[in-house]
Amino acid sequence: MSLLIRTVQKEKERIDYMLSKYLQQLKELPKGSITTKRVGTNTYYYLKYRNGKKVFTDYLGKDGERVQRVRAELERRNHIEAMVAHLRIEQSLVDRVLEE
Repeated sequence: MSLLIRTVQKEKERIDYMLSKYLQQLKELPKGSITTKRVGTNTYYYLKYRNGKKVFTDYLGKDGERVQRVRAELERRNHIEAMVAHLRIEQSLVDRVLEE
């Protein structure tokens, strides 16, 4: 087995490992977006997300620690989703190389 093929196989193992870890993290992070509603001088925050065809809205409260935490988790989710998309492209390339 050539050095190049072994290197590509190692890369495939790394990609598969990273994908599994990222997909596990995505299961634990919230999805959706934060929306606001103003009533008088008060601002209320909600997490809006889709589960199947239904749209759900969870009350987060007024601007506070919980809202900031959810906002940070949503940013992390977006970053991980971008990483997953990139890894899937790499995975496709590696699979093509190993097929030959």
